Amino acid sequence: MKKMRFFGLAFAIVAATAVFQSCSDDVGYPLGFEWVSIVTIESLNDGADLFYRLDDGSTLWPSAGYYRGHNLEDGQRALLNYTILSDSLDGFSHFVKVNSIDLILTKKIAEDKEEENDAVYGTDPVSIQSMWIDNGFLHVWFKANFGGSRKHFINLVQANADAPYELEFRHNAYDDPQTTSIYGIVCFNLSDLPDTDGEEVTLTIRLHTFEGDETIELTYNSAARHVQQEMSYPYWWEPIDTQLLN
Repeated sequence: MKKMRFFGLAFAIVAATAVFQSCSDDVGYPLGFEWVSIVTIESLNDGADLFYRLDDGSTLWPSAGYYRGHNLEDGQRALLNYTILSDSLDGFSHFVKVNSIDLILTKKIAEDKEEENDAVYGTDPVSIQSMWIDNGFLHVWFKANFGGSRKHFINLVQANADAPYELEFRHNAYDDPQTTSIYGIVCFNLSDLPDTDGEEVTLTIRLHTFEGDETIELTYNSAARHVQQEMSYPYWWEPIDTQLLN
C-alpha cells in the first residue's frame, strides 16, 4: 500500500500562482513569456462565453489568441498555455492571450455495475506516474500500452456503496495491441462523493498495474478546493490524444 498526496514527478514546471507573485505590477508582464497551467473551463451568458479558472481561484479572460473551437465545455479540464496581458479587469484576475489549449479527459465517477465491472470497465494494467487532488478533481497521470486500433476506456468506479471513499481506477484496452507506451492524464470530478463536512478523510484508489494490484491513499477534504503544491507536471507532458481514450 502506498500513502501519498502525490509522487513520481522528476521534472516539474513552476505553478502559475507562484509566477504571478513574482511579477511586479510596476514592471508589468512580458509579452514573450508563456504560462502553462491546468485550468477548469467555465461559462457565462448561457454558455455563449467561456473563461478559465486556475485551481487557486484566479480567473482568466481570453481576450486574444486561439480560444475558440476544440468543443470546449463548461466543467472541462484543460492544459492552457497563455500570456498575461493585464491585471484585474472587469471582474477577472487577468486578461490573457491564449497561445494553445489542450483538453484533458474529464469524467465523473462511474456507475458500479457490480459483477459486470470487469467486462465493462476492464482490468488492463497501467503505470501510475502521479496522482493528486486539487480543485475537487482527482488527477491521474499514467502510462499504458496502445496499438492505435481501439479507443481505450478509462474510469474511476465507486464499487463499494458501504465505503464511498474507496474507488477503483479501471482501464479497458479492448484487446488493442500493446505496441507503444503512451503517457496520458485524466481528471475525475469528485463532487458526487459524500461531503466530508470540512474533515480530512482517506481516499483509497485501487488499481491494477504492470506489477500487480496496488492501493494508493490520498488525503481528501471536499471543502479544500485548492491544495498548494510544489509541483505541477513534467515540462514535456501533453494530454493524450482524445482519439485514443474515452
